[in-house]
Amino acid sequence: MRETLSIRALPILKVLRFVVLALLVVTLARPQLSQSREHQSAKGIDILLVLDISESMRAEDFEGTNRIQTAKSVVKDFLMDRENDRIGLVVFAGESFTLCPLTLDYSVLAELLGDVEIGQLEDGTAIGDALTTATQRLRASESKSKVVILLTDGENNAGSISPGAAASLAHSHGIKVYTIGMGREGGARIPYADITFGKRYREVLTYLDEDTLKQIAQTTGGRYFRATDGQSLKQIYAEIDRFEKTQFEVINAIVRKELMGYFLIPAVLLLGIEILLSNTVLRKIP
Repeated sequence: MRETLSIRALPILKVLRFVVLALLVVTLARPQLSQSREHQSAKGIDILLVLDISESMRAEDFEGTNRIQTAKSVVKDFLMDRENDRIGLVVFAGESFTLCPLTLDYSVLAELLGDVEIGQLEDGTAIGDALTTATQRLRASESKSKVVILLTDGENNAGSISPGAAASLAHSHGIKVYTIGMGREGGARIPYADITFGKRYREVLTYLDEDTLKQIAQTTGGRYFRATDGQSLKQIYAEIDRFEKTQFEVINAIVRKELMGYFLIPAVLLLGIEILLSNTVLRKIP
């Protein structure tokens, strides 16, 4: 009975040899498992928004609202479109002040921007001082791209630093300045409070010094824009957004895992079993 079972089991040896041979062939082919991993790193931009809050920004020539409210609304939308960039805010009139240093917390910046009101600073338009304040904030930045977006509706008539000197200083620190001139030609109505009649308007011709704004942009490698209504102001910030996009560096890494062991070990084990069986229970007797 035992001999009959042994004879019937002899084909098992052939099967084992075939499997061992197949595993050895696969092992010699050195199978590998490849995995591709993508690593993305962002190179953020440092941006300082410089906003004019002089009395002339009360002018109501922007679709039923005044210039300052239109500017604040558009700047808030601009903030929501940014990622990975540090952004700060400088406000100015007859003097300049850093309202918010460079930050990644856009919600805090938007809240501070919402609280900006005309009259918080001495009146006037100190463009040179405002640009210098922004430059002082950006000069220590290690970012490869440093940008100032300066919005005003007037001419430099206050402060101790000329716009030309401020532009040269910004350029020396690798800072690009985009300038935006705001307001329509021919003057605009500026509201004021009358003790007897309440809110009244006076027609005031505000002079926008486009030549100076163009020179600042040219000196620093930026561009000058003119905004005459809310829609054009939105388009200007959208265009600057396209110019100054954060760069993303994508690194592809391929990880390879050797699979030889998964085939070699079973081959060795099966070969051992085949040798054991062929020399014991399944041994052929001549």
